Amino acid sequence: MSPVPSRLESVRVGDSLPESRHTPTIMDLFFYNAALWNGHRIHFDERCAAEEGHDGLVIQGPLQGDWMSQCVTSWLGGDGDLVEFEYSNRASAILGETLTVGGTVRAVDPAAGTVDLELFVRNAAGAVIAPGAAQVRFDG
Repeated sequence: MSPVPSRLESVRVGDSLPESRHTPTIMDLFFYNAALWNGHRIHFDERCAAEEGHDGLVIQGPLQGDWMSQCVTSWLGGDGDLVEFEYSNRASAILGETLTVGGTVRAVDPAAGTVDLELFVRNAAGAVIAPGAAQVRFDG
């Protein structure tokens, strides 16, 4: 009897992760700040955000990182684990913008059971405002 093939065998360099779109509301920003105990006013005080040079309330960088990790774990499903993750916020995202989160398979190591991913958050203009990377390890 042949072994059951693992999902890793079907993963190819260049494969895209399913994209998701996020348009947070002011309540989303409020609750995220509360959960993190983040008192930085650029996320809930428009005057403060303007005084710091922003065009509106700023969508939290860690929230964007959470969306990237969720993109990876959703794609992975129950077939393995997220073992490494990093990202960097490079530009502000403003409340009202729709952000797109996704990624691409950059490397597959069948012997180790790992896949390296390149991740992104794009703003409404299509610019990558938060690049990221992850490594997952498939079970099996």
